[in-house]
Amino acid sequence: MATELPYKPRPGEIPTDPGVYRFRDAQGRVLYVGKAKNLRQRLSNYFAPLRTLHERTRRMVTTAASVEWTVVPTDVDSLQLEYMWIKEFDPPFNVRYKDDKSYPFMAITLADEAPRVIVTRNRKIPGAKYFGPYPKVWTVHDTIDQMIKVFPIRTCSDASYRKAMQTGRPCFPGQIGKCGGPCSMTVTIEDHRAMVDDFIAFMEGGDERFTRSLTRRMQEASAAMDYESAAKYRDQLASIEAVLGRSALVLPQDEDADLFGIAEDELSAAIQHFVIRGGRVRGVRATTLDKEIDIGGAELVDQILQRTYGEASGEQVPKRVLVPVLPDDAAELEEWLWERRGKKVEIAVAQRGQRAELMRNATLNAQQALIRHKTRRSSDYTTRTQALTDLQEALGLDEAPLRIECYDISHLGGTNVVASMVVFEDGLPRKDQYRSFNIAETTDDTDSMYQVLRRRLAHIDAPEETLPVTESVVSEDGSGEELVVTERRRPRFAYPPQLLVVDGGKPQVEAAARALRDAGRTDIGLVGIAKRLEELWLPGEDYPVILPRTSESLYLVQRLRDEAHRFAITHQRKRRKRDITSILGEVPGLGAARIKTLLRHFGSVAALRKATSAEIQEVQGIGPALAEAIRTHLASTASSTIRDAGDGTVALDPPPAPSPTAAAPR
Repeated sequence: MATELPYKPRPGEIPTDPGVYRFRDAQGRVLYVGKAKNLRQRLSNYFAPLRTLHERTRRMVTTAASVEWTVVPTDVDSLQLEYMWIKEFDPPFNVRYKDDKSYPFMAITLADEAPRVIVTRNRKIPGAKYFGPYPKVWTVHDTIDQMIKVFPIRTCSDASYRKAMQTGRPCFPGQIGKCGGPCSMTVTIEDHRAMVDDFIAFMEGGDERFTRSLTRRMQEASAAMDYESAAKYRDQLASIEAVLGRSALVLPQDEDADLFGIAEDELSAAIQHFVIRGGRVRGVRATTLDKEIDIGGAELVDQILQRTYGEASGEQVPKRVLVPVLPDDAAELEEWLWERRGKKVEIAVAQRGQRAELMRNATLNAQQALIRHKTRRSSDYTTRTQALTDLQEALGLDEAPLRIECYDISHLGGTNVVASMVVFEDGLPRKDQYRSFNIAETTDDTDSMYQVLRRRLAHIDAPEETLPVTESVVSEDGSGEELVVTERRRPRFAYPPQLLVVDGGKPQVEAAARALRDAGRTDIGLVGIAKRLEELWLPGEDYPVILPRTSESLYLVQRLRDEAHRFAITHQRKRRKRDITSILGEVPGLGAARIKTLLRHFGSVAALRKATSAEIQEVQGIGPALAEAIRTHLASTASSTIRDAGDGTVALDPPPAPSPTAAAPR
């Protein structure tokens, strides 16, 4: 093993200023992004003798082919730049979050004339007030059901609200007692707004005044022998107690904080994020991650806080953040969070009292989550690693195919030819890098495969694309804001794969091999999977490779093929729908709404084409002249007639065969 990296900077070349650094591989892909208060001191740790580095850190620096850095004025600027680059480049050696869940929230749409309460996963509704996150969506609905018994605010849709206010008739939820907004015709807009304020006040602090008020009213009604009102107050009090019972008071009532319990080992970590508002736990968010290089607890907390609050603003950032250990740049993180909240934010360690007890509870939950994650993950990781290793040996590849791209061609009797590209990295799908291709003219599947691969391979060595971005920044003299146009790199999908998989046998493989030769790519493996016996075909070979039927490597290739087929069919159906709509759209006077009504009435264009003018006139909004125009137009489309595909969908019969010219890339 070499003792020194060939791209190591010369002594004194690295500055001592704060900044952000990036390691890149030979293809220019960003492998790792980090920040430092002193770039020279930090980077010197990576260029120590290789035998002294941690195994995973050594793998990163030996995979890299270059390092670059950017000096910034302050430590806070390095924090912001690091977060932006991690989001932009998604480096594989930075902390890898495995939680892809989108948690449900309760939201109050305060920007509306009559705010309503909804369940949503969208955190960007303008003017909305959020509560949560909730671990299960049913818990949000249950809480709302209990709350509207006490604070009957609007729950109906915006369309129902507008219709009710225009017609003067209550909305349907209002008619059955599920909506108490102005659209129910029982309260004014002003009274409803006051009720919304009470709803929010209760959710923010579990205000005890509501409990005391309802108890007093119930007792007064009972003393006056108004038992019907007393029963109503009793039920409302039970609803309040049901909501409060789900979130016990864990901190003082004026405490707003986020608490992070962390359990970690050398490779992974689990995080339990408790959202505490008004002293009560209002939401819990669970996350697991893989540590790609060796990082300690303080640096891990730093990464978690960046991930959690990177896109947060206003009240989404609490006044106090409780962590098990302070990050090294706690002061800079507090300033960074202050900018997002608009108020001072404190990062502290929960050391004693109620906070320490809650931290122990969160850490215990995190430890249990880590055990579950490792149990599932170890099995999956081992299986995937074995599958990639077996595939490498079976196909005679120089290295395990960590990035695999699979292609499939889909068409309808020779028309509407499309292709799909799906990407698997480390045996897992990368859906953000899937691509679809439209093929204008082709002769057969092999020609289509050649066209698609030529178009794809042309982008592998393409430079990264930069996009102009207009940002608002504070002017140097502090007098106001000004617009500045900067450039931002678009994440590229053009990194070369180690293996191409095509859906098909020997003809498709030979067409793909020709595309690789014409593109001058000799560093990419190629294989085709035939459906008949699930055999693998290599270019230039007379006999296929037969993998064991129970092998994980064959299962991986099948997953690739099936995913490519699914993605191609999805794209095909979208194009088919557009084509059908465009044919009917050529009829003068036939708009989108009437086309939708026609297809709903007849079920398919094939049935519509067989209908008489009188039958078409039975559809609402279709007159005699328009019905005759529809019938005449469909009858005249003989070169591209519409037929039923036999599977409940609609297809186009093929027009005359096109000329075999290459299609321009999209």
